[in-house]
Amino acid sequence: MRIKYTISIIFIVALVIIEKENNIISKVSDKLTPRLTPLTPLLMLSASMLSAAQHNVSTDASAHQHLSALENSTRSVQRSGGRKHILLLATTRTGSSFVGEFFNQQGSSMFYLFEPLWHVERMLTVESGGTNASVAAPAYRDVLRQLLLCDFSLLESFIEPPPQDHVTAALFRRESSRSLCEDLVCTPLVRKVFERYHCRERRCGPLNLTLATQSCMQKQHRVIKSVRVRQLETLRPLAEDPRLDMTFIQLVRDPRAVLASRMVAFSSKYDIWKRWAVDGDLPVDEDEVRKLKGNCDNIRTSAEIGLKQPPWLRGRYMLVRYEDIARFPMRKAAEMYDFIGIPFTAKVEEWILKNTQVSKEVSGVYSTQKNSSEQVEKWRFSIPFKLVQLVQKACGPTMTLFGYKFAENKDMLTDKSVSLIEERTFL
Repeated sequence: MRIKYTISIIFIVALVIIEKENNIISKVSDKLTPRLTPLTPLLMLSASMLSAAQHNVSTDASAHQHLSALENSTRSVQRSGGRKHILLLATTRTGSSFVGEFFNQQGSSMFYLFEPLWHVERMLTVESGGTNASVAAPAYRDVLRQLLLCDFSLLESFIEPPPQDHVTAALFRRESSRSLCEDLVCTPLVRKVFERYHCRERRCGPLNLTLATQSCMQKQHRVIKSVRVRQLETLRPLAEDPRLDMTFIQLVRDPRAVLASRMVAFSSKYDIWKRWAVDGDLPVDEDEVRKLKGNCDNIRTSAEIGLKQPPWLRGRYMLVRYEDIARFPMRKAAEMYDFIGIPFTAKVEEWILKNTQVSKEVSGVYSTQKNSSEQVEKWRFSIPFKLVQLVQKACGPTMTLFGYKFAENKDMLTDKSVSLIEERTFL
């Protein structure tokens, strides 16, 4: 059984994009219909009340003022020490998995989800042949909103194969969330059922999303990590939702280091860059450079909005550089916790100490265990200067905003005595 509701932004998009995309949008709109779970009525109650209030204000100016005052009062109470809702926003190879563990390790009071939007991106890509930003953005936003409210019904619409009775063995990287593998959520193991991302520390059956909802509702704070949101502005409705006390933490990294890391982690996708690195006579693929520039521009645009602190983001946005976390992990983790307004616990401290001083044998490409200080400079010796020049040309304004110095020549690039990081404070 499904509860039918309309996501208005989908129909707005349908009116303004070209006709050939209409079929894609129709499919996405169908997906944005939540499955009913035993807890859905409770979760939707506050949404219904908010919707009714917003409908009334359209015809009553005084009601509009009353609602605004109510929302402001709610936010004031929330910011004073209530439940926190945190989004860790990044791009791939910026250390977001490592930083996500700062919150995942809190465990008892923190409900942490690792890349739930993977399912949304995957389905949109399969159905349309590519991820259309105008379609993906509202889908991402609405799934994030429901998950922050502990409602998995909308996410279920994007999981393949579809969950049966709200049970799935297909949730991406389940094992990366301690909350999804704890006693409350860990059901008896079911033999002959394959779960690729099964829990590591205990043997559990397929994930029961109703139990996951219950676990989420019992935790004081909720955190989601995602590398799929392109523009911070698209998440504005979350910051303005009085049910949520949002904090947005944007994690950035030197784009030259990101490229070097992606060439290793996503080898086949970056084959052209690797060939450029080996053969200097190959012509530059302008589409690849344009794609790189677009990624850098998206990151910079979001950061510029956040750093300007518009009213909807005031006190809710924090910019953190990977390089600062790698050099000063304990300090930066404590700063994040302090900014959010929650206690920085000994358990998280212990995890950071253990996982920032490890040997090379356990520090793999996808590992959250790193000798952090070594990671900062590693890229400077792994890609040729000609690729560095390409990145500096495409991403110059982004590098300047975040305090990354340009390497003027090959000698400067590989000279360890010359830092390419300006000391900056972004708070």
